[in-house]
Amino acid sequence: MKIISLHIHRYIDYVTVVVFLLAPVLIGLTGLPAILAYVLAGVHFLMTLVTDFPLGIVKLIPLSIHGWVERVLSPVLVLVSFVPVFTVETTARIFYIVMGIVIILVGLLTDYQGTQQARA
Repeated sequence: MKIISLHIHRYIDYVTVVVFLLAPVLIGLTGLPAILAYVLAGVHFLMTLVTDFPLGIVKLIPLSIHGWVERVLSPVLVLVSFVPVFTVETTARIFYIVMGIVIILVGLLTDYQGTQQARA
């Protein structure tokens, strides 16, 4: 069941950017986990700005590519939490597992096809 529209998905994307930006300060990520959070915030922000959906500024990347990037990177977030530097820092491990799962769920619940047809 696809219950998230593109309208909602874009806001979730921007919230995700803010979560990645604030995580190092709010939950105390340091070192590589903190750097990764900042990099992911930037990448997610740029992807959202250049995706062809509402609130996308440049609209260079088709929705299908945006979706595939999320489908590939979200499981990687879960897997990266098992890298030794993350296993030492429990907060970082939990953060990346949770963020990976949340992004997976958002992708699975987003109505990419129905929304695209409604826009046409």
